[in-house]
This record gives sequence, structure tokens and C-alpha cells, in this order.
Amino acid sequence: MNFSEPLKLRSGGVLDSYQLAYETYGQLNESKSNAVLICHALNASHHVAGEYEGEGFKSAGWWDKMIGPGKSVDTDQFFVIGINNLGSCFGSTGPTHVNPKNQKIWGGAFPVVTVEDWVNAQQRLVYALGIERLCAVMGGSLGGMQALSWTLQYPDKVLNSVVIASAPNLNAENIAFNEVARRAIVNDPDFHEGYFYEHNVIPRRGLKIARMVGHITYLSDDVMNTKFGRTLRNDTLKYSTQDVEFQIESYLRHQGEKFSEYFDANTYLLITRALDYFDPAKEHQNSLSLAFKKIKSKFLVISFKTDWRFSPARSREIVKALIDNKIAVTYSEIDAPHGHDAFLLDDHRYLSVVESYFAEIFKNLKN
Repeated sequence: MNFSEPLKLRSGGVLDSYQLAYETYGQLNESKSNAVLICHALNASHHVAGEYEGEGFKSAGWWDKMIGPGKSVDTDQFFVIGINNLGSCFGSTGPTHVNPKNQKIWGGAFPVVTVEDWVNAQQRLVYALGIERLCAVMGGSLGGMQALSWTLQYPDKVLNSVVIASAPNLNAENIAFNEVARRAIVNDPDFHEGYFYEHNVIPRRGLKIARMVGHITYLSDDVMNTKFGRTLRNDTLKYSTQDVEFQIESYLRHQGEKFSEYFDANTYLLITRALDYFDPAKEHQNSLSLAFKKIKSKFLVISFKTDWRFSPARSREIVKALIDNKIAVTYSEIDAPHGHDAFLLDDHRYLSVVESYFAEIFKNLKN
């Protein structure tokens, strides 16, 4: 969907016009009261559920286990919307697109975007679909930050917020991981200050390392040891500082290679910065409880015990601030072994919690 009304960004920049790629699933009911917005995390997109024919390994929706007919978020009951965020590389206006002011690819000149900017853009698309109020906004990780931000920026426009494996801001350790990944990209000789498109190159080396660093943080120690341990790739050691010796090395290199084939380097920089900047308490004396005073929606907050990147303690901060403001909240802390990636996986306990919550939403829609 194309938008010609300028979008003012928190950075001070302005996008005079832009497009947002989106998909919808299910049917909007007559009263337009059953719409659910799904917010995506770092390397995902608007393709939330189902499959495209002929799209290769990117065909399956990234939350297909969660969303669809008869699933936890049942598209026989709800009208689900997936939107690709500004600055991404999957259809919405971003660094790979042409800047209409000079007819050159944006590249490193694309303005910095924030979670709040994404939510403002999402709200315009939702409104353009004729939807005045969402029955739920839902997301995991960075998507959870967006779901939370919706309740702060548009408190009258959302009835339920589902925040999964997320946090009210990044701690220093998380910012540090993001910075190491960004430095890997920026210091790649093929980066060219973000204008690598003009040189017909891609900073693949930097992207590979960035993905490897990120992937380590998505897995729990237990999963890494169970899946890989100290298993060698070959039967004997090569005693080499360059060759792959262990299976975990092979796995990480494979993930890096795959990521560098489809993800944009400038997009990676933009999205990790948006993660860093999100901090709703900052403008309220660093008090999350004060920041949450304007919230009107109900909440479901879910965390996973082995998630050390967005630990349960961070989710409990959100829950406490909601309780401080007497906001209805359901909290589930699930003992899944998968680390941060658990929010994407098929854990029946997790899916059952979401299913029960949305069943209650649907019951209230009918009343």
C-alpha cells in the first residue's frame, strides 16, 4: 500500500512518501472488530502464515505454527494483518529502494527509524483498511516491543496486547551484541558507508558474522550442548586455525551464509538500532509504571525460562508496571529449553496459552 502523506520520524527525518508491504489472513467481520495485527521481529516480514508457491526456503510464514485456520490465532475467527516495517528489505520502503528526491537508491542515506515510527506507519495502514480499533496487537521479541508501543501511542485503538519474549528496553549486554554485529558489517571492505549497491557488491562477510553473533544469542546453552556439544565435523582434528573443526562452527557458518544471501546490510543496521533506542520509560523519569499510566488495553505477557537474551526478569518488569497501574494482565513463564527462539517454535504449552487467550477475546467479541 502506498502512502503520500509525509511521515515525520523521531530522528527528525521525514519520509515524504512510502509503501508498506502487507498480507491479510481470514475475513474482517461486519463490525470490523476482529482484526489482529502481528508485528515482526528482526529478520522476519509481513509473510506471517501460509506458504507461497515457488518461493523456496522463504516460502513458509515465520509464525505459521501460531496463525491459521484452527490454530492458536484462528483465522476462521480473526482477521490477521502482517505488515513489513519501514527500513526492511522485504517490500516496504527501505534502503534498497529509490529515493524519489534524487532517483538514487537510498543506501546509507535512509533515515533512522524507531519502534514508534513503525507503529505510526502501521496505524495508517490499519486505518486505510477501515479498521478503527484492533482487538489485539501481537509480537515476539522486537515485535513485542511494537505491541507494547501500540498501547502507549494509541491507547484507544487496541483492546489487547500480546507481548512475547520481549523487554521494556535493551540492557547493556544486548546493546553490546548489536554493536558487535554492526561493526562487523560497517568494517567489511564492501560496505562503502552503506552505498555498496553503487559498487555492485554486498558486504557478505560482515553480514555472515553479524548473523553468527546474533544466532548464538537466540539459542540456550542446553540446546547448543544437546544439539552440537563438542562433536567434530570430521573424525580427526586437522589442527588448523582456519578450517571448520566442530559441528557448531559448521552450523554457524551455514546460518551466516544463508542470511547473507537474502538480508540487506543497511536494514540490519537500522533494525538493531531501533531495538537499542526503544525505551518508553525514559521520557517518564525512567519509570515504567509512570509510562504505563495511559494504557487501556489488556495484556498477555509470555517469557521462556532459558531465554537469556530477553529473560523472564525483563517480562516481569512489564508485568509489575502493568499491575502497578491496575491493568489486567495474564503472565505465563514457560520452561522451554530452546532459548529466545522458543517464541517461534512448536511448544504445545506455549501455543495453548495463546489459544486460550484468543478464545477469550473471541468470546468477548460475540457478546
